[in-house]
Amino acid sequence: MYALDELNPREISVLLCGEPERIAAWAGQWSARRLALHVVVIIVGAGLYGAAMGWWRDPQQALFTAVKFPLIILFTTGGNALLNAMLAPLLGLNIPFRQSFSAILMSFVIAAAILGAFSPLLAFMVWNAPSMSPEAVSGSTYSFIKLTHVAVIAFAGITGNVRLFQLLAQLGGSRTVARRVLFAWLAVNLFLGSQLSWTLRPFIGSPLLPVEFFRAAALHGNFYENIFHSLLQIFQQFD
Repeated sequence: MYALDELNPREISVLLCGEPERIAAWAGQWSARRLALHVVVIIVGAGLYGAAMGWWRDPQQALFTAVKFPLIILFTTGGNALLNAMLAPLLGLNIPFRQSFSAILMSFVIAAAILGAFSPLLAFMVWNAPSMSPEAVSGSTYSFIKLTHVAVIAFAGITGNVRLFQLLAQLGGSRTVARRVLFAWLAVNLFLGSQLSWTLRPFIGSPLLPVEFFRAAALHGNFYENIFHSLLQIFQQFD
């Protein structure tokens, strides 16, 4: 039986391959050892990617980002699980909190494993890029590095959510219900994850500002307020 399988790192390959029946069996059974394995994968995978992300600014920034990136994923997983466990029954998927938490956690484990696999490539790119300077930040180098991070993180996130959709369809027996639940969960994920990212900034850092774990104004304002002001500035240019 799947529940009696030996717990080992090979489980990550099962997640990445997206074997819905086996993953659904895991989601229905609470296992402290499996939970520990998943948390370790998130810490290592997202931590390595965070280190590669912050290295361009400074080794200390690499350390800070290596700590903050896994924290964002773990905090987002916990917050999402609480909210999504209430949303799922309303949308036609009757699963308990345990299964909601396991499903979300495993989708983030997949994303973190992919990010960790990309971290050597990103580190190589940063190693060969010009040193960070005001000119580099305002020029094409910064844009290229930033867009590369966006592309890699988007790829990891999309892959994780594709596997999550397959799992939800297996648990609920309906692709329509699974699609509805997934979209609702993604909205919660975006709402919570973007605010946590805003609070825990910076990640790449700026040569004009000191290296620090938190910005001095980290708890002032929010992500959505910043987006609103940015949109106002854009529209004011057309007045």
